[in-house]
Amino acid sequence: MDLDRFATDVPADDAPGDERVCVVATQPDTFERCREGFYPAPRSYGRTRVEFAYMAFYRTAPVSAVTHYARVVDRTEQARGDPGPMDEDDWVALIDPFSDERVVVVFALAELVPLDSPVENDTNGVRGAWYCDIDDLRAAATTSALAERAQT
Repeated sequence: MDLDRFATDVPADDAPGDERVCVVATQPDTFERCREGFYPAPRSYGRTRVEFAYMAFYRTAPVSAVTHYARVVDRTEQARGDPGPMDEDDWVALIDPFSDERVVVVFALAELVPLDSPVENDTNGVRGAWYCDIDDLRAAATTSALAERAQT
């Protein structure tokens, strides 16, 4: 279980309710990079061309739930081998298992905010990118309820 929401030194869940959110699935390595302040996506993924103010993270393990969100503070395009937020180890861990793309968009993130109530997986989790607003994220108790509110 993730205990971030019980800590005293985490940012408050106070984002404006009408702000647009991109919900994405993250494996443990990717989620750790989100904690470090960045989320990479191959440039060919649609989410790299869509406008949204926040990203929310469905964690495939260990919790199988949307547990956190963060404000997107910047987007940077980076080609493999070029200087930027990602080093070669990041490419190997985060991109190579999913894509052979050589250009990514790296979303720079503000500090992760734990949801007061995680959105628990009751079906198949999150696949691809789902778009909703912060109020939808806060109101949904399950991924199927969030899917009813979200656009894919």
